[in-house]
Amino acid sequence: MSATTPQLNPATQAFAQLLSSTRRGARLARLLATEQLRAWPVSPGVTEPAEQIMGELAADAALHGRVNSRDFRLALALDTTAGLLRITVTDARGEHLPSPPADCGTPPDAESGRGLLLVTALADRWGVEPYPPGGKTVWAQICGPLS
Repeated sequence: MSATTPQLNPATQAFAQLLSSTRRGARLARLLATEQLRAWPVSPGVTEPAEQIMGELAADAALHGRVNSRDFRLALALDTTAGLLRITVTDARGEHLPSPPADCGTPPDAESGRGLLLVTALADRWGVEPYPPGGKTVWAQICGPLS
């Protein structure tokens, strides 16, 4: 009997890290992801918006997705063949879904509440998926020439 191991596309690179659901964890997520993008063949034109997106999604996971003693997960997937960078942040609060930016009703003078508006402006696509048994994954994609 011959068993084969599934192989990733050689043009696909991945990074994932569990981080504490704290402000410090959100900051560390952004720093680690930035260093990972610098190690990959990614241009500054992709790295800079990706840093902002990662910062917003990680901050939201630490602020809105926090459950005591549960971490959040940051993951990056780079597919150089398809010209796609996918950023995902998974937290433990599946019942607390993000609102589309047009529906959030943030007052113009509010100090917060514009993170997903920024994600919408910087990402080509973004969305949210359930992460069983009780969490959610918020993802964003940047498409186009990566290097």
